[in-house]
Amino acid sequence: MKIRVVSSREEIPELNPNERIVHMAFRPANKDILALVEACPKIEVIQLPKSYRRTVSKSIEMFLEMQRIELIEGDVWGHRKDIDEYYSIPSSVIEEIKELKIEGKPAETIEEKVSKARKINPEMVAYILKKEVIS
Repeated sequence: MKIRVVSSREEIPELNPNERIVHMAFRPANKDILALVEACPKIEVIQLPKSYRRTVSKSIEMFLEMQRIELIEGDVWGHRKDIDEYYSIPSSVIEEIKELKIEGKPAETIEEKVSKARKINPEMVAYILKKEVIS
């Protein structure tokens, strides 16, 4: 699973329209989020660092909710944008989530265990659990 890392508003118009998960590594204004949704009509998740997540307006939160786009907080630990514009969640993490689900563990337990062990935000683990285990 790949997360497209966007480090400035200037990158938004150049994004692939098929992007589904985007991490915004800058503090976006309302117009930046609207531009992102317009540039990537298939977007499912926008991830923001915790400090930036708190500054998102209620109107944008409602807009994203109506568009069925999840707004989650989290970081892309150790990612270097100069090497790759995508942050990859290792397939081993996805397999671990699937195995825990098969074992019958509750979603909250899976989110807590995987997020602590792998430094992935629980909200992202919940998204992976919902998306990857179904498919």
